[in-house]
Amino acid sequence: MDPALDGVFHALSDPTRRRIVERLGRGPATTSELARPFDMALPSFTQHLGVLERSGLVTSEKKGRVRTYRLTPAPLEQVDSWLAGQRALWTRRLDQLDALLYNLKEQQK
Repeated sequence: MDPALDGVFHALSDPTRRRIVERLGRGPATTSELARPFDMALPSFTQHLGVLERSGLVTSEKKGRVRTYRLTPAPLEQVDSWLAGQRALWTRRLDQLDALLYNLKEQQK
């Protein structure tokens, strides 16, 4: 098991955090810009940002009192790679099942 991948999946398991990642996909944003569309207290919202940052999905930079967040693509690339492996495995298994069922059907003729 890969603890880093586990952290990314945990971070993405929450719809609020997925929306934050989607927003950051369009470019960097400050904490207040990210929080604006959500109906929650700022401390609760910043907890979501903390989960995203600990997972490596986002980085932040503080200038004065303003913290700006940016998406980090590497963890998403790891997820994509893992999913591609799973997709290939299941495609191969389904192809084997298809061949087996076809052979069984042919034997019954």
